Amino acid sequence: MKTYYYVLASQRFLLEEEPMEEVLRERTRHYHEQEKEIDFWVVKQPAFLESPRMAQVKAKCPQPAAAIISTNPQFITWLKLRLEYVLTGEFQAPSESIPDPLASLTSVS
Repeated sequence: MKTYYYVLASQRFLLEEEPMEEVLRERTRHYHEQEKEIDFWVVKQPAFLESPRMAQVKAKCPQPAAAIISTNPQFITWLKLRLEYVLTGEFQAPSESIPDPLASLTSVS
Protein backbone atom coordinates (compact mmCIF):
# COMPACT_ATOMS: atom_id res chain seq x y z
CA MET A 1 0.00 0.00 0.00
CA LYS A 2 1.04 3.55 -0.69
CA THR A 3 0.14 6.78 1.10
CA TYR A 4 -1.65 9.37 -1.01
CA TYR A 5 -2.07 12.98 0.07
CA TYR A 6 -4.77 15.27 -1.23
CA VAL A 7 -6.11 18.79 -1.48
CA LEU A 8 -9.90 18.74 -1.77
CA ALA A 9 -12.37 21.49 -2.68
CA SER A 10 -15.40 22.09 -4.83
CA GLN A 11 -14.75 21.63 -8.54
CA ARG A 12 -15.76 25.21 -9.15
CA PHE A 13 -13.23 26.58 -6.66
CA LEU A 14 -10.35 24.28 -7.51
CA LEU A 15 -10.72 24.17 -11.29
CA GLU A 16 -12.37 27.48 -12.21
CA GLU A 17 -11.75 30.11 -9.54
CA GLU A 18 -8.09 29.28 -8.91
CA PRO A 19 -5.40 29.36 -11.62
CA MET A 20 -4.57 25.67 -11.04
CA GLU A 21 -4.04 24.86 -14.71
CA GLU A 22 -1.10 27.25 -14.82
CA VAL A 23 0.34 25.94 -11.53
CA LEU A 24 0.09 22.32 -12.64
CA ARG A 25 1.46 23.06 -16.11
CA GLU A 26 4.51 24.76 -14.54
CA ARG A 27 5.01 21.86 -12.12
CA THR A 28 4.75 19.35 -15.00
CA ARG A 29 7.33 21.32 -17.00
CA HIS A 30 9.67 21.38 -14.00
CA TYR A 31 9.30 17.61 -13.50
CA HIS A 32 10.11 16.97 -17.17
CA GLU A 33 13.21 19.18 -16.94
CA GLN A 34 14.35 17.27 -13.84
CA GLU A 35 13.46 13.94 -15.49
CA LYS A 36 11.22 13.25 -12.53
CA GLU A 37 8.14 11.05 -12.72
CA ILE A 38 4.79 12.84 -12.31
CA ASP A 39 3.48 12.20 -8.80
CA PHE A 40 0.27 14.26 -8.82
CA TRP A 41 -3.12 13.94 -10.47
CA VAL A 42 -6.33 16.00 -10.72
CA VAL A 43 -9.44 13.92 -10.07
CA LYS A 44 -12.99 15.22 -10.48
CA GLN A 45 -15.49 13.65 -8.08
CA PRO A 46 -12.85 11.42 -6.46
CA ALA A 47 -14.12 7.96 -5.59
CA PHE A 48 -11.98 7.77 -2.43
CA LEU A 49 -14.59 10.03 -0.78
CA GLU A 50 -17.06 7.12 -0.94
CA SER A 51 -14.98 5.14 1.55
CA PRO A 52 -16.76 4.95 4.93
CA ARG A 53 -13.63 6.37 6.59
CA MET A 54 -13.93 9.49 4.44
CA ALA A 55 -17.58 10.28 5.27
CA GLN A 56 -16.71 13.23 7.53
CA VAL A 57 -14.35 14.70 4.95
CA LYS A 58 -16.95 14.35 2.19
CA ALA A 59 -19.57 16.03 4.39
CA LYS A 60 -17.29 19.08 4.80
CA CYS A 61 -16.62 19.57 1.09
CA PRO A 62 -19.06 21.24 -1.31
CA GLN A 63 -20.11 18.89 -4.10
CA PRO A 64 -19.23 18.15 -6.80
CA ALA A 65 -15.72 17.92 -5.44
CA ALA A 66 -12.31 17.79 -7.08
CA ALA A 67 -8.99 16.71 -5.64
CA ILE A 68 -5.34 17.04 -6.42
CA ILE A 69 -3.81 13.79 -5.25
CA SER A 70 -0.09 13.24 -4.83
CA THR A 71 2.40 10.88 -3.29
CA ASN A 72 4.45 13.97 -2.34
CA PRO A 73 3.28 15.43 1.01
CA GLN A 74 5.36 18.60 0.55
CA PHE A 75 3.54 19.43 -2.69
CA ILE A 76 0.16 19.08 -0.96
CA THR A 77 1.35 21.27 1.94
CA TRP A 78 2.51 23.89 -0.56
CA LEU A 79 -0.89 23.79 -2.31
CA LYS A 80 -2.71 24.12 1.02
CA LEU A 81 -0.71 27.24 1.86
CA ARG A 82 -1.33 28.68 -1.59
CA LEU A 83 -5.04 27.88 -1.84
CA GLU A 84 -6.20 28.40 1.76
CA TYR A 85 -9.87 27.30 1.40
CA VAL A 86 -9.25 23.60 0.86
CA LEU A 87 -9.32 20.41 2.88
CA THR A 88 -6.22 18.25 3.08
CA GLY A 89 -5.58 14.74 4.26
CA GLU A 90 -4.17 11.39 3.38
CA PHE A 91 -5.22 7.82 2.80
CA GLN A 92 -3.69 4.44 2.09
CA ALA A 93 -4.42 2.63 -1.16
CA PRO A 94 -5.06 0.24 -2.66
CA SER A 95 -7.25 -1.08 0.12
CA GLU A 96 -10.60 -2.79 0.47
CA SER A 97 -12.44 0.52 0.80
CA ILE A 98 -10.24 2.43 -1.69
CA PRO A 99 -9.17 -0.02 -4.41
CA ASP A 100 -8.05 2.71 -6.86
CA PRO A 101 -6.66 5.94 -5.38
CA LEU A 102 -7.19 7.89 -8.60
CA ALA A 103 -10.68 6.65 -9.47
CA SER A 104 -13.40 9.15 -10.34
CA LEU A 105 -17.16 8.86 -10.07
CA THR A 106 -17.56 10.78 -13.32
CA SER A 107 -17.85 8.83 -16.52
CA VAL A 108 -15.57 9.77 -19.36
CA SER A 109 -17.38 10.29 -22.67
